[in-house]
Amino acid sequence: MNHGVQTEDIAQLYSTLQRSICQTLEAADGQAKFKENRWENAIGSGVTCVLRKGAAIEKGGVNFSFVKGDVTPQMERLLGVKASSYAATGISSIMHPANPFVPIIHMNVRFFSLNTGTQWFGGGIDLTPHYVDATEASHFHRVLKNICDKYRADFYPQFKQLADDYFYLPHRSETRGIGGIFFDRLTPDTNVNFGQLLDFTRDLALMYPELYREMLQSGRNKSYSKKQKLWQELRRGRYVEFNLAYDRGTKFGFESNGNAESILISLPSTAAWEYKHPIRKDSEEEKTQKLLQKGIDWINH
Repeated sequence: MNHGVQTEDIAQLYSTLQRSICQTLEAADGQAKFKENRWENAIGSGVTCVLRKGAAIEKGGVNFSFVKGDVTPQMERLLGVKASSYAATGISSIMHPANPFVPIIHMNVRFFSLNTGTQWFGGGIDLTPHYVDATEASHFHRVLKNICDKYRADFYPQFKQLADDYFYLPHRSETRGIGGIFFDRLTPDTNVNFGQLLDFTRDLALMYPELYREMLQSGRNKSYSKKQKLWQELRRGRYVEFNLAYDRGTKFGFESNGNAESILISLPSTAAWEYKHPIRKDSEEEKTQKLLQKGIDWINH
């Protein structure tokens, strides 16, 4: 199967979406510009776009890649499939804001194809507030639900649960943030065809920077204390723990000899860890900590 031909067409779309995402986020920040780094190695190529020290975004990355090659034994174990070759393309983006009252946001869409004929879409979008704002969380989930509902009524509840389960730190017994949606190995069926699934990933990628623009406008100019900045650094530490210990994309990227610098762009510039950091009773920090759990109906919270 010449899976690379079809994947090349999808890669062209995702490459165009990457440029659109960067333009919207640059306008939202209002100061910094993405620096573009084109890379190429033995398995493919990509474009890593990095924004640093912006007016509102402290560090952001928007990655695009198109890779193909042999399926290694390690990849077979990670994927749970038998195949000799693969092709994959996708966009992955992460924004770390300067202000503690603006959340971290992550978005990823991808397409994967095996020479056996097996193909699927994957991705998702999730929000990691340093301080949970119930109104913001409700709006975020409502926007995701509206996009999901365009394609299938069961997408949102299914993908929301998957996000709760995936973006979870079992060693902390807490979620990474307020979740969002997560999906993997999404294939056509009698209710949704291949083109609709591709459109679904496109809609998510286009919505992502517009939604974050709203969040930046809402929180970027709020005043904060040194204590609140430290809390942001501690929450970033939890983000680092998840990405290095549990994130499948990170693991697959390393196993497939991906571009290490691009893979690790998801990490913040600074983070903090403190032994048993005290949280004052009835504080905003405690309120946020109590909301880091699975199963919350954020739309009606």
